[in-house]
Amino acid sequence: MINRELIRIKIVQLTYAYYQNGNKNIDTAEKELFFSLSKAYDLYNHLLALIVAVTRESRRRLEVLQAKALREGTAEPSQKLAYNRFALQLEGNKQLAAFMETQKRTWADEQEFVGRLLEQIEQSQIYKDYLEAEDTYEVDRELWRRLYKTLIQENDDLDLLLEEQSLYWNDDKEVVDTFVLKTIKRFDEKNGSKQELLPEYDSEEEKDYARKLFRAAILNADEYQRYMSEASLNWDFSRLAYMDVIIMQIAIAEMLTFPSIPLMVTINEFVDLAKVYSTPRSFSYINGMLDGIARHLIRQGRLLKQLVPPRPAQQRKEDAGDEQE
Repeated sequence: MINRELIRIKIVQLTYAYYQNGNKNIDTAEKELFFSLSKAYDLYNHLLALIVAVTRESRRRLEVLQAKALREGTAEPSQKLAYNRFALQLEGNKQLAAFMETQKRTWADEQEFVGRLLEQIEQSQIYKDYLEAEDTYEVDRELWRRLYKTLIQENDDLDLLLEEQSLYWNDDKEVVDTFVLKTIKRFDEKNGSKQELLPEYDSEEEKDYARKLFRAAILNADEYQRYMSEASLNWDFSRLAYMDVIIMQIAIAEMLTFPSIPLMVTINEFVDLAKVYSTPRSFSYINGMLDGIARHLIRQGRLLKQLVPPRPAQQRKEDAGDEQE
């Protein structure tokens, strides 16, 4: 599950924190990096468990409504959400159950939020359409995919709650949401309780990537910042925002440490990070700087990669316009 996009985000955050921390111990900082990544995996499981919590609350309320209908002789309430096949399969998932047994924090501690979310679901058009749809596993699974995208992926109350639960989750949810949605889509009824969730790491290669990139960025900082100064040309390097330096430092580390990663992939990924973590104009500056640094290193024979021609000016204008929107 933990991919390079998430690893880059965490390394930017932890490298910045490393320089802000008076006790600069790289071994301790590396442990913090991997702990921070593990918390993202905790969030992945926690958000899957939210679906289970809503389903259980739906069953609890259904029992109350059924008892009331029996007393008053009124029509039976719908059982579709309470016994949604996909949600029941997730509830019985062995991997999720084993993970949640290790956690002190559960959604049982947040019943008020779970109840409000259930009410939002029952008031939504998605739910109303679901009640009219055919009764199949595929329809049940698609319901939760749509509900997640609409009411969980973009939910300010949930964001605030998660921030209170863990400081590590502040910037993780947007990336982790994509993995939850991927997991929902991959569920197959025939796999029952043995349906595989996403692993914490796809391979040891991703762990090695995180460790090597983090260490290279810090241990070679002086060298990389010299490259920035040499390639700055008409830019005033001394006036760079501190976060801009950190982002470019890590980008240069990736350029030089990982021969298989294309230069434009590295540049584009770290320009995108600048849009989130630095000043409004930084991404354009960093784009030009990293392009110049890469060409400078290629000319000097320090970098054995090819760099495709820079994007046309019109495309850069369109990108800038997208950023403003």
